[in-house]
Amino acid sequence: MTYYFLGIGGIGISALARFFKMSGHTVCGYDRTESPLTRQLESEGIPVHYDDNPDKIPDNIDLVIYTPAVPYDTKEFEFLRNKGVPIKKRSQVLGELTHGKKCIAVAGTHGKTTTSTLIAHLLSKTDIGCSAFLGGISKNFESNLVVNNDSEYIVVEADEYDRSFLQLHPYYSVITATDPDHLDIYGTHEKMIEAFEQYANQTSPEGAIFVKEGLTGHHHNHEEDHAHEDDEDKTLHIGEEIKQFSYSARSIEPDYYAINVRNYNGNIFFDLRTPERVLYDLELQNSCLYNVENAVAASAVALHCGLNEYQLRSGLKSFKGIKRRFDVRIKTKDLVYIDDYAHHPREIAATIESVKYLYPDKRIVGIFQPHLYSRTRDLADGFAEALSPLDEIILMPIYPAREKPIPGVSSGMILRKINSMNKYLSTREQIPDLVDALYPDVLLTLGAGDIDRLVPILEEHLKENI
Repeated sequence: MTYYFLGIGGIGISALARFFKMSGHTVCGYDRTESPLTRQLESEGIPVHYDDNPDKIPDNIDLVIYTPAVPYDTKEFEFLRNKGVPIKKRSQVLGELTHGKKCIAVAGTHGKTTTSTLIAHLLSKTDIGCSAFLGGISKNFESNLVVNNDSEYIVVEADEYDRSFLQLHPYYSVITATDPDHLDIYGTHEKMIEAFEQYANQTSPEGAIFVKEGLTGHHHNHEEDHAHEDDEDKTLHIGEEIKQFSYSARSIEPDYYAINVRNYNGNIFFDLRTPERVLYDLELQNSCLYNVENAVAASAVALHCGLNEYQLRSGLKSFKGIKRRFDVRIKTKDLVYIDDYAHHPREIAATIESVKYLYPDKRIVGIFQPHLYSRTRDLADGFAEALSPLDEIILMPIYPAREKPIPGVSSGMILRKINSMNKYLSTREQIPDLVDALYPDVLLTLGAGDIDRLVPILEEHLKENI
C-alpha cells in the first residue's frame, strides 16, 4: 500500500510513517518546513517535500494520514479531499493499530511523553517487551517508534488535543494532569475534563487506570468531593468497575508514592512506596525533580505488567530521557545548558523549580517561545507568573502553528505581566549576542514551537566560548 502523510514532520505522525515504512509499505509526505526529524525520515527512505503543491503528490495513494496541526485550507488537503482519496486522522489510525493489543495509554496536559517513554523503556529492558508510538525522541531508542511483534503490549501517548485520545480503548491507562489547555478546542476547562473522563472510562475493566492524586474522587468521600469542586483540577468520575490506583511524588496518601527524594551530583534518588512494600534508593540519572512523579506512574504500570524489583531498578537507572525534555546539552563547571519542551505554565514552573533545586546558587537565564496565539491569550497571567523566578527572561515571538494571528495578542502580552525588570523581547537572530551579554550560569530554552531549531545553534555558539 501507499501511504501519504500531511504534516509528516510532526513528532506523533512521524512515528506512524516509520511504522508503515518498516512494515514494507510505500511512504511519503509533505510538511511546511524542513527539520532534523524530516531529514532523518528522508535518510530512512521516506521522501518529503516542503512546498504546498498538489503536483508533488504521487498517484495511486491508498490512504492519506494527517495531523490536525495541518490547516484545513492547505492546497494539498483540499486537492486530496476533492479527489476522494481515503483520509484518516493520525489518532484514528493509532486507534486501529492498538486494537487487539494490550494498549498502555498515557494522557495528561503534561508529563505524558516522559511517562509513556519511560514505560516503553522499562518493558523493553525485559522479556515482556512492547511496541510503542511515542511523542518524543527517546535517547535510549534514538527514535519515537518501538516495534516488537512478539509482545502483547503497545504503549502510546494519548493526546487530548482535538479529542484524539477518545480513539483509544486502553488496557492500562494513565492520567498525569488535567490543567486547562487547548481551550481553542474545548471552549471551557469543564468540557476538557469531560473528555478526560470519557477517556478514563474507556479503560478495560480487566486492566487498570493510574491517576495522579487529586484528579479523581477515588480516595475522597462525597463531602470532600464537594469541597474540592472549585479546584483547578476538576474531579474525574470513573466507573467502579475499573480498577483505580492513585500516585504522587508529593503526598503519602496515594497507592504509589515517592518519599525521601534527594539530589546527588545531578542524579535524583527516591524510595517508592507501593501497596505491598517499599523499594529503596531508586535512581534517575541526569534527571529533574518533576520526573520523580512520572517515574512513580511508570513504575506502577511496569510492576502491574510483571516487572520485578531488579528489572525496575535497572530500567530506571538506565533511562537516558527524551530529546527536548529536560535535555542537558552542556554541563561544565561554569555553564549548564538545558533545553525543554515546556509550553504550559505548569510545565514551565515545574522545569524552573527543578533547575533551581539542582543549581540553587546559579544565575539562570531563560528563553521562552510562546506556542499558539490562543494559548498565549488564555494563559498569559500563568506564563508571566511561571517565568518570573528566572534571573533574566528572554521572550521570542509567538509560534503560530495552526493558527492565524489574533489582534492584540503577542509575546509582549506576557512580557508586560512579568514582575521583573530583567526581561527582553528578542528575535531569533539577536539571541546568541543577548545571551553572551547576560552571561548565564545556567541557560534554559523553553517552548514547543520551532525553538528547537535554535538549540543546536546556541549549543555550538556557547561551546565556542567555553
